[in-house]
Amino acid sequence: MVATMNSNGMHSKDVIQAWGRILAGYRPNLSIEITKECPLRCPGCYAYGDDHLGGDVTLRGLSDYKGDELVERFMALVDRHRPLHISIVGGEPLVRYRELGVILPRLAERGIHTQLVTSAVRPIPIEWASLRRLQVVVSIDGLPPEHDERRTPATYDRILKHIAGHQITVHCTVTRQQARRDGYLEEFLRLWQENRDTRLIWVSLYTPQRGEISAERLTAADRARVIAELRRLRGEIPKLQMLDGMLNVYARPPESPDDCIFAQTTACFSSDLERRITPCQFGGNPDCSNCGCIASAGLEAIGRHRLRGGIPVGRIFYASLRVGKAVAGLRSA
Repeated sequence: MVATMNSNGMHSKDVIQAWGRILAGYRPNLSIEITKECPLRCPGCYAYGDDHLGGDVTLRGLSDYKGDELVERFMALVDRHRPLHISIVGGEPLVRYRELGVILPRLAERGIHTQLVTSAVRPIPIEWASLRRLQVVVSIDGLPPEHDERRTPATYDRILKHIAGHQITVHCTVTRQQARRDGYLEEFLRLWQENRDTRLIWVSLYTPQRGEISAERLTAADRARVIAELRRLRGEIPKLQMLDGMLNVYARPPESPDDCIFAQTTACFSSDLERRITPCQFGGNPDCSNCGCIASAGLEAIGRHRLRGGIPVGRIFYASLRVGKAVAGLRSA
């Protein structure tokens, strides 16, 4: 089958494969916090929030693994869940770069699409640049002065050195501080558009927990302003991958994790490789009405796409999910 890209940025082949996994009773996506360790202390980081893992323990208080034991346990988790796509997060994944040097080629050999999310605080091994189906996503919180203040020691100087020779995806999470500065987002996007090591640019909106009061949280007016600016700029900045369907979801997010295709299709595990993160990768009690997760937006955009006859893809997805749960129940019995 020839893979085609639809208006939401997904290949039809990927969607059909994921559909098959759902019907077979598996979640097609797996997200793993590969380590609890991180040299950064970023404001607003959901992974180190007090309620991220349910409130009885925090990520820093959890166990994690190193060396051959990490490789073996990680691959055992992959064998158990049989995903099509894996997102490796942290902590800071590059803390375990030696183990990833074994894990990533194994995932590539299996044809698994892998997304590695990093601060680029240390060099990204150049041999990873040739791995198939690996996407390296570098989190960058704005222009150099603001980013360096928030994300030291993963400063701009280090990032620019450490991404050399790779084709990275830049990922910026927009907070209130950025949203309220005229021209700030445009300057940031144009800066990374011109960088030769940039392949794509993604933009998320800061997603708060319910009841959160923080300097990062966006108001409704902030969100509307950022969405409008992204609509304007995507025609001028070719590397900015923010399609209409995704921006429409930012304007009207899923109401709850039960209505979120990303939450329903992704199994999330923390650093001990046993504890599940619920209800989604954010953990805790995310404020879905203010969700700005790019993964959720991308999948929800597909769900809202209407087939011939006006049937939304999401309706078929949820019917398939019910079938898959029944199949999984029979398998476990």
